[in-house]
Amino acid sequence: MFADAAAAFSEIFTPAFRTVFWKVLGVTLAILAVLVVGLHHGLLSLLTLPYPWLQALASLLASLGLLVGSVFLVAPVSAIVAGFFVDDLAERVERDVDPAGVPGRPISIGASVWLGIRFGVVSLGVTLLAIGLLFVPGINAVAFLAANTYLFGRQYFEFAALRFHDYGQAAALRQRHGLLVFSAGFLIAVFVSVPVLNLLTPLFGTALMVRVHKRIMRRALPPPR
Repeated sequence: MFADAAAAFSEIFTPAFRTVFWKVLGVTLAILAVLVVGLHHGLLSLLTLPYPWLQALASLLASLGLLVGSVFLVAPVSAIVAGFFVDDLAERVERDVDPAGVPGRPISIGASVWLGIRFGVVSLGVTLLAIGLLFVPGINAVAFLAANTYLFGRQYFEFAALRFHDYGQAAALRQRHGLLVFSAGFLIAVFVSVPVLNLLTPLFGTALMVRVHKRIMRRALPPPR
């Protein structure tokens, strides 16, 4: 597992992965910028204060609040955006790990969008829950790590497995190898907890889980006679 994680971490700095990273980051920041500006104008249009200086102060506080909030949205939004590029990365990792193996089939656009949106919504929910748990000593960090371990393990394994199986088969495979998938999810959860580095989470998660899925499939093959 640690060897797979080390190989995945090294791969995210290759030219192909860097290209996808800049695309994901650019689209993510553009979406967040539009969202922040739109919410800012919307909030100020609903707020009318008697003094110009008070209106300016409210505008400043709203801007700061939205900027801070957008930091927590980077991970879920980038996960949704990355769903459009996962296939290209997964195919490259599959070739690197198993050059002679049969490549997976691309996930349909509809399935990619659905998986990305579902993951983004759940990830946002976990983030908001974690913010609330910051005020509960003793369980905040543990609960956040456990939730992210399950969330990221499930999501990125499904991304990798759906290139070879239908959804029912991928879910059954994930449940059958739950400990392995959970362990890989834990490494991704630790990765996402590191500020700035967590921007690379979709790349690292994809590179790691493709390797985990390949490892599982190799175990399932009958021994050579």
